[in-house]
Amino acid sequence: VQLQASGGGLVQAGDSLRLSCAASGRTFSNYVMGWFRQVPGKEREFVSGISGSGSSRYYVDSVKGRFTISRDNARNTVYLQMNKLKPEDTAVYYCAARRFTTAQGMGASRPEHWGQGTQVTVSS
Repeated sequence: VQLQASGGGLVQAGDSLRLSCAASGRTFSNYVMGWFRQVPGKEREFVSGISGSGSSRYYVDSVKGRFTISRDNARNTVYLQMNKLKPEDTAVYYCAARRFTTAQGMGASRPEHWGQGTQVTVSS
């Protein structure tokens, strides 16, 4: 599976962005998908995960109520809708894929595949 993330940009606090991650291959629905983020000098942080069917979703507390993860298996794409953005959301965002895990477990697992990062910058 190859992953291609897009949708980052420079926005002001309170604005919204939607990240997309397009996957190649015919087995997309077999993969739990997740979004991670990283700022310079810090470890990559798990943000959200979604099960293969889309029925189960998980968010870390810092984004709960503001971010929504979704997927379209017909389009082999996972999304991260980010609302009410804060300056502390500034990071490079990465999508990731892994089988045999859960939406929540994605955060404790080593992904099998990573997309390239997309920069999100939120100004105050």
